[in-house]
Amino acid sequence: MEVKKAILGRRSIRKFLKREIPEELIKEVLSDAQWAPSWGNTQPWEIMLITGSPLEEFKRKNKAALFGGVKPKPEIQMPEVFPAQLKHRYVDVGKRVLQSLSIGRKDLDGRLNYYGDMFSLFDAPAMILFLLRKDVLLEYAMLDVGLCIQTLLLSAHDKGLGGIVLAASVNYPDILRSLFPIDADKTIVMGLALGWPDLKAPVNCFERQRAGLDETVAWIKPLGSSPNQLEKNQDPRVQGVQGSSGKALKL
Repeated sequence: MEVKKAILGRRSIRKFLKREIPEELIKEVLSDAQWAPSWGNTQPWEIMLITGSPLEEFKRKNKAALFGGVKPKPEIQMPEVFPAQLKHRYVDVGKRVLQSLSIGRKDLDGRLNYYGDMFSLFDAPAMILFLLRKDVLLEYAMLDVGLCIQTLLLSAHDKGLGGIVLAASVNYPDILRSLFPIDADKTIVMGLALGWPDLKAPVNCFERQRAGLDETVAWIKPLGSSPNQLEKNQDPRVQGVQGSSGKALKL
């Protein structure tokens, strides 16, 4: 598969087929993920793969904790407040997900069922936990974990699999630590559900949005550079913004 096709085709999967993943295929995906770049080639991530009956037990307990009103206590805290621009993107994808499932704004039962599916990992046959040693600089090593996750997801997509990064899988670390051999000197960073995507499910097919370059990129160019040079190869909406030491082109 071409790299660009894999990048654009990969998406978060929220409905999996009831089909196991061959062991050799999972090993191949994990081996590919090991080639993710990391600072100084430190490769700080540690990975735990969970399948079969241990995973099913976790799904049951994770869902029960949600519906039992247990307060989430992830070891990596999620932000409580998003800047307006980021919150808009977060809310937008949530609306698209619920609309694809025909869950209305006031359909509380429908929303609860969806959350239950989420905490059951959308019935994925495999869960991958990403751990870090507590004696590393967490903020720095987490960059490497993110690169590892993206590499893994691209490899999985290339092989016909799909996945989704799920904070819901690590909201209750006490459950994870009670079920699986996670050392006390490890931090549970994130979890990922992996499986065969149901390509006919509307929740896996809705139109996705990404921010334009004009929202996220500023190009600093030497004074005297022509914005037209950029326009020939990039987005035609490019506008030049003059700076004191150079020309910043906000894409």
